Amino acid sequence: MKMKKFINAPENLTIELLEGLQAAYPNTLKLEGKVVVRAKPKSKDKVAVITLGGAGHEPALSGFVGYGMLDASVVGDIFAAPNAMTLLEGLRKFKDYAGILLVVLNHAGDVMSANMALKMAARENINVKSILVAEDISAGLDSDIKDRRGLAGCIPLIKVAGDAAEQGKSLDEVLAVAEKFNSRIATLAVAMTGCTHPQNGDPIAELGEDEMEIGMGQHGEGGGGRMEVKSADETAKIMFGNLAKAVDLKAGEKVFLVINGTGACTPMEMAIVFRACSKLAEEMGAKVECGIIDEILTVQEMAGFQMILCVVDDEQLKALNAKSGAPYWTCLGE
Repeated sequence: MKMKKFINAPENLTIELLEGLQAAYPNTLKLEGKVVVRAKPKSKDKVAVITLGGAGHEPALSGFVGYGMLDASVVGDIFAAPNAMTLLEGLRKFKDYAGILLVVLNHAGDVMSANMALKMAARENINVKSILVAEDISAGLDSDIKDRRGLAGCIPLIKVAGDAAEQGKSLDEVLAVAEKFNSRIATLAVAMTGCTHPQNGDPIAELGEDEMEIGMGQHGEGGGGRMEVKSADETAKIMFGNLAKAVDLKAGEKVFLVINGTGACTPMEMAIVFRACSKLAEEMGAKVECGIIDEILTVQEMAGFQMILCVVDDEQLKALNAKSGAPYWTCLGE
């Protein structure tokens, strides 16, 4: 089927969408080239939290720049990581801060750019440390971290790290907070349709009419879990069960759950899945304390969702529910 999207010249997609975000949130976001920064920067005696990634997955990642979350998002072209020099330019903007935490999603291009930029930053004595988010378990529960992709689980991790930075914690402390959260988070995606690349209209992954795939990546990468389309409860049972094993969920523990729509999954469907997961957690003796039903990282018009399971303590729950100025963070707390 021919692609149908409200766009202009394909080569201008990235800059035009970023200009649109800035126009919508002028008191929150400021565009400096392909680096989105906070319109009102935090004080330099605090740690800056930065990430990088390709455009086309909006609102991630630039929609989470703001108080209590990211200080900057370094943006690449559609589905492509920014180059190392662009990332270095982003890091330089915060060289006088108390340090920089760089959040890197485990995709080849992102990791390569991050590694190169970190080496160049070290030569310039920029105080930066990184954390790799690789929480996708589609490669298997026993898979090596290098084989696990970074998906939408980076967003709640950024919220927890951003809150720690806002409190004035040191770089090592902010990194420790992020690593603790990272250790008990897992994501699994499911899709019933693929999507098209918005610059050329080419399909990215194709599924049969009565087929779905558990484990599909955010660029249409295969996950090995193709099967007939199942009900919301059946799908939730498969996915939640695997995620619970991945994070070693135990009775009495608390869960923060995200059902992240990937572009063409309705809020109705996501709410029904969230309901099923809450019941599954209760059956295990655990409790879904709160969460998000929304689109936080999309894959154009892909019909599906990412289920993100985070085992949390009271301190982490407080951070997740703390005030945020990022335009797209929807967990309102109390």
